[in-house]
Amino acid sequence: MSLYKILKRSRVIIALISFILILSLFVDIYEWIPVGGYDKVTWLQFLPSVLHFFAVFSLASAGGFLVVVLITLISGRIYCSVICPLGILQDIVNYIARWRSKKKRFFKFHKAVPILRYVLLSVTVFAVIAGLGWLVTWLDPYSIAARTFTYLLKPLVVWFNNDIVVPLFQKFEIYLFYHQNLLVASILPAVITLAVIIAIGYFAWKHGRLFCNTICPVGTLLGEISRFSFFKVQFDKNVCTRCGRCAGVCKSECIDIKNYTVDTTRCVSCFNCLAICPETALSLRPHKNITQNKTSKEKGEQQDKLAHDSNRRKLLIAGLVMLCGNRIYALKKEKLPEQQKHLVRNKKDHPVAPPGAISIKRFNDICTGCSLCIAACPTGVLQPALTEYGLTGFMQPHMDYSTYFCNYDCNKCGEVCPTGAILPLALEEKQLTQMGKAVFVRQNCVVYTDGTVCGACSEHCPTKAVSMVPYKDGLRIPHVDQSICIGCGACEYPCPVPEPYKAIYVNGNAVQQKAKSPYDEADKPNVVPEDDFPF
Repeated sequence: MSLYKILKRSRVIIALISFILILSLFVDIYEWIPVGGYDKVTWLQFLPSVLHFFAVFSLASAGGFLVVVLITLISGRIYCSVICPLGILQDIVNYIARWRSKKKRFFKFHKAVPILRYVLLSVTVFAVIAGLGWLVTWLDPYSIAARTFTYLLKPLVVWFNNDIVVPLFQKFEIYLFYHQNLLVASILPAVITLAVIIAIGYFAWKHGRLFCNTICPVGTLLGEISRFSFFKVQFDKNVCTRCGRCAGVCKSECIDIKNYTVDTTRCVSCFNCLAICPETALSLRPHKNITQNKTSKEKGEQQDKLAHDSNRRKLLIAGLVMLCGNRIYALKKEKLPEQQKHLVRNKKDHPVAPPGAISIKRFNDICTGCSLCIAACPTGVLQPALTEYGLTGFMQPHMDYSTYFCNYDCNKCGEVCPTGAILPLALEEKQLTQMGKAVFVRQNCVVYTDGTVCGACSEHCPTKAVSMVPYKDGLRIPHVDQSICIGCGACEYPCPVPEPYKAIYVNGNAVQQKAKSPYDEADKPNVVPEDDFPF
């Protein structure tokens, strides 16, 4: 077996391991993966790492993108073939397409589309610098793959577990596996994700890495860096017979056998061409300036001219995209029975961002909507936003208290966030982080409207910010102490009044604050150490 075939197989094995590790983060329904393993697996994801660096300014926790740049300078866009989950997913789709086709020459050379590539790269760079995370949401390959795993694959895993695995093992009285719940507030994120991944899958089926070399900003940026890579795939004109096998397996469609050139900006270092060349006319070696024929030079000059002329278009398109960033808020319409016409609609000034978001603006600026926190949330309270944040926060996670409430003893979302949009908080700090404040609407409470006993909100409140005070006729009615409320939603979720007319609801804080401790020093148990055994 030749060295290049070994190199290709090694690349495939490493890519599959990388893909399985990332996939497991999103479909780990039994929480077998330790929290500390999340950041290690996602550390090398390029755009999340860049955003995380700008959020915390720490190379130790957010320097993965520099490692990717270094690898690219050495041997090209290996990141796209080995680390990027969306790239590997496209390779899987294309492998199936080639297997079904059984064509020896599935691909052929196509010219690059520089205008679209550089416009989208410019928009992404501007979005990162300006803190417009919502733009990055739609272009970041990691986030697209992550949403695919969360909204499309995870439901299948839960179904397979509940309907096949659990009944099968319970027949043998093995109770290692058990029924899992999947809380979904809306199917719209899944529908949008499905549409996006079908489009990308179609491109991969027909043209391999067309998405990576036409739309993906990470691919374009690493492609520009790879111009300066030390090792490059190069032709030996004296050996090449122009059989076309290399171009036939090049999923980037970047090998021009007529001019003996490889477009290094589009090459994803998959090594397919090296492994299949019967004459070893292609090799991976240190780059040398090779004199090209006049036609090739003219083509290069034309491409440079096109890129130069597109500057005005870049600014225009970037401006149009920015104009689409107006915030919109929608209210759910719900018909009420006649006897409930008097109820007051909940007025939420802000949605509730996850603990550690610091502020809604900061969160919207950094979050890419990768949904890893949504997949990891044990209660399912984190759900993708539709109109809650407005257009700028579409598909970013928010606290949806119609599905559940935030576990008082959980801080997992901050531990797994790859971009730093949700900062990790110690459990004690998280328990004092005020994401919002509970608001009590007396006119909606069943104690007031129906004269019946209820105290669900107070019973569930972990900080006792909601207490029951005397009302009339022996009844008690809720009272909220907002100074110790953390906005966890434990009161809103069990309230029996239907949305959006809850008797108690959480109004999110635009900037998260620190709540007072629910326990005064005098209330804390005084433990006196004893020298002797107490019994």
